Amino acid sequence: MAQYRVGIIGGSGLYHIEGFTRQKWVKVKTPFGSPSDEFLTGKLAGREVVFLPRHGRGHRILPSELNHRANFWALKKLGVAWVISVSAVGSLQARYRPCDIVLPDQFYDRTKQSAAHSFFGRGIVGHIAFAQPICEELRQLLLQAARALKARVHDGGTYVNMEGPAFSTRAESITNRKLGHDVIGMTNLGEAKCAREAEIAYATMAMITDYDCWKEEEAPVTVEMVIANLRKNAETAQAIIARVLPRIPAAPNWPCHDALKNAIMTDRKCWPARTLRELEPILRKYQ
Repeated sequence: MAQYRVGIIGGSGLYHIEGFTRQKWVKVKTPFGSPSDEFLTGKLAGREVVFLPRHGRGHRILPSELNHRANFWALKKLGVAWVISVSAVGSLQARYRPCDIVLPDQFYDRTKQSAAHSFFGRGIVGHIAFAQPICEELRQLLLQAARALKARVHDGGTYVNMEGPAFSTRAESITNRKLGHDVIGMTNLGEAKCAREAEIAYATMAMITDYDCWKEEEAPVTVEMVIANLRKNAETAQAIIARVLPRIPAAPNWPCHDALKNAIMTDRKCWPARTLRELEPILRKYQ
């Protein structure tokens, strides 16, 4: 492939970025089922990019219905080595206001779908290191770009991944806040795990849309609130992405790009042929 690509996962507003040229929708079949949608390939800020509407065009897929394995298998197949994820989140701390940006460096898993967040199984056992679940090199580039654009950005924090689709109860929200967590969302933990196993550098740009429901003097989160604040943040997200893209290295040489080097426990001669075929884009360099 002429150039390693950069993936962008988010809402529809992100693929209307000015300067996104040579756009082409590409359908990818995967051994894990259907991805969220077709992938929009093209060129932006001098880089080859691949955009995926996380919930499908028209927002048709629940957070718990997202097929993270299919999404990241396809991104890997398309030559993506870095992914910038743009996500709506609720704030669990007063210092994070609606329309602020948080660049988390940790996750806390409150889902019940661990098996759906891993490529391994079916005869091949792998245990990735996940103490630092976000690619720090990519996160720092996002931080520098946001600061240069004078966005209200916060460096670090813990993203609690709930399952949804209902928003939190007040008791849940207060508990997550008291535990010291920073933001809450429904999608990024599965993305981060599959990205790490696929040796794709991954970072989250968490866009604050609301205060969840712990802050009693504020109205509890609603869909209307989320959409309104996401629209306000769309231009900022676009500007940050356009600024970061030229600063991403031409070749994937960060630690995340070798995440499987010491992670696979199964002896190579025991790898089932079918599983190896299914994971070919991911295991290619270890065969």
